[in-house]
Amino acid sequence: MKWEYELDNCITTTQHLKQYTNLPQDVESQLNKIIHRHPMKITPYYISLIDWDNPNDPIKKMSVPSTNELNLAGSYDTSGELNNTVLPGVQHKYQQTALILATNRCATYCRHCFRKRLIGTSDKEILKRFEDAVNYINKHKEINNVLITGGDPFVLSNNVIYSMLDLLTKITHLSFIRFGTRTLVTLPSRFDDEEFLEILNTFNKNKKRTYVVTQFNYPREITSQAKKAINSLIKNGILINNQTVLLKGVNDYPKTLAKLLNKLVRIGVNPYYVFQCRPVKRVKNQFQIPLYKGIEITETAKQDCNGLSKRFKYIMSHKSGKIEILGVFENKILFKYHQAKEPKNLGKIFTRPFNKNAKWFDDLKRPRSINFNKENHT
Repeated sequence: MKWEYELDNCITTTQHLKQYTNLPQDVESQLNKIIHRHPMKITPYYISLIDWDNPNDPIKKMSVPSTNELNLAGSYDTSGELNNTVLPGVQHKYQQTALILATNRCATYCRHCFRKRLIGTSDKEILKRFEDAVNYINKHKEINNVLITGGDPFVLSNNVIYSMLDLLTKITHLSFIRFGTRTLVTLPSRFDDEEFLEILNTFNKNKKRTYVVTQFNYPREITSQAKKAINSLIKNGILINNQTVLLKGVNDYPKTLAKLLNKLVRIGVNPYYVFQCRPVKRVKNQFQIPLYKGIEITETAKQDCNGLSKRFKYIMSHKSGKIEILGVFENKILFKYHQAKEPKNLGKIFTRPFNKNAKWFDDLKRPRSINFNKENHT
């Protein structure tokens, strides 16, 4: 099945959904309200992975709308993206990185998406003219890498992807380019397109190093089709990093998380981050787990991981930066700024009092810096 055909035949309505599962009338009515606000879109491939005999199937939970999405607790911008937008479609939060929102479309609309405010709906934050982004990056020599995301840039045409790479690779102070995509998980047929692979290969080999950042969250997502797609990228010299999101009812069990990370390493994908799920509206209530629980899960999972699969960092993408969650010590949670909006905070280690109910950084109080002197370092 060609990837374009799959995109044109996604499951997008409750009528489509009823071909796979029974929907009581009252539930269907509620789901229609949710879909009107946050559209449903599931590729034929990805919906085929759902175990419909299991009402709590993790893949179903990540892709099929739930009445839990009626809960509006949380925020639509948990990481301060709007404050870091320098022009529509371009964010510059960290000195060395420019982030480009290339599209508001994906192959499948994940129910845990942290950009629910725009995915499948608004295009106000999407880049209209790619030349505008190039001009901005050209003027900011401190930027040495670009992350092209959205939405999912790999649902765009080959011509558009070629044009983006052609413009960006001419910027001399860029060292590498990243694409954020979940098509490896939800639309692996995209990587059967030889022209597409040749475009990536040509620019990666002759112009700028290209990375793919993807998101496998559950072991059953690693199928033979996904492996084939990954092999296609690797054969063309593309390096792949994975950013798992820790999700309640999906991978919040150490054995499950360890199995996922070990399988990723086995097929050539580098576990990069395990993200604390963000407190997004219509997401927070359904998917977030407490921080202390996340620490227990990730640290216990590492016991079953090998040297490569345990390299990941447990991270919160907070408005102030990427905060690494180091662990619990003397009734305090230890944190470190892995990335920071304010450069002076980069690498800073600090604590906050332990709170068993806290699920996000802002749920904790009274940070205290840890000052290391020379004796501490020795």
